[in-house]
Amino acid sequence: MAERTESNDTATAERQPARGRPRDAGRDRALLEATVQVLQESGYGGLTTAAVAKRAGVSTATLYRRWRSKEDLVVGTAVRWAADLGPQPDTGSLEGDLAALLRDKADTLEGPGGRLLHVLIGEAAHNEALARVLDTAIVQPVRDRAATVVRRAVARGDIPPLDDAHVLADLVVGSMVSRLFLTPDARSPESRAPSSGEAMARELLPFLLRALGASTAVDGG
Repeated sequence: MAERTESNDTATAERQPARGRPRDAGRDRALLEATVQVLQESGYGGLTTAAVAKRAGVSTATLYRRWRSKEDLVVGTAVRWAADLGPQPDTGSLEGDLAALLRDKADTLEGPGGRLLHVLIGEAAHNEALARVLDTAIVQPVRDRAATVVRRAVARGDIPPLDDAHVLADLVVGSMVSRLFLTPDARSPESRAPSSGEAMARELLPFLLRALGASTAVDGG
């Protein structure tokens, strides 16, 4: 059966079977985690549905009841892990909103979602479906949340209006990906401590506030 490459990739990945036993959330989670592990070890080219099913401790029939192809499986995994970046409460200040966004994104990138993104960045360069899902499921939620942060800040008078509120997302994603995936020192054992995401957020916060034109700079402490 031909694999899907159009805009309904996400719907395909999320679709549940119309008949049979109800989905087991524990098996879903095991398959998603196994997909990330196999991708890390073997890359997209080396990933097989059989390897994922074996790692998850289920049959390939169980996997195919959830995802119909290798591509659907990987797309579905990206969509599910992207949900880790949830909605942001209004903290009442640009500094608070931005600090929360940075911490949440750092936590996501340090977890399974980040490992998945790291593996798929190269593959997405020549796989249109994966490129699209990385953008819509992983990057776009950050754009939307960053735009909300900017709009709140402008409405409060914290910063002047921006021509493109989504530019903040580019700064957040770009700086986080650079630190975690491209900077050797950021991947040292010391930087992988539980507090590393929060430390990174503290380091980036004052620079992003200045870049947005905030009237009051923080000291990063």
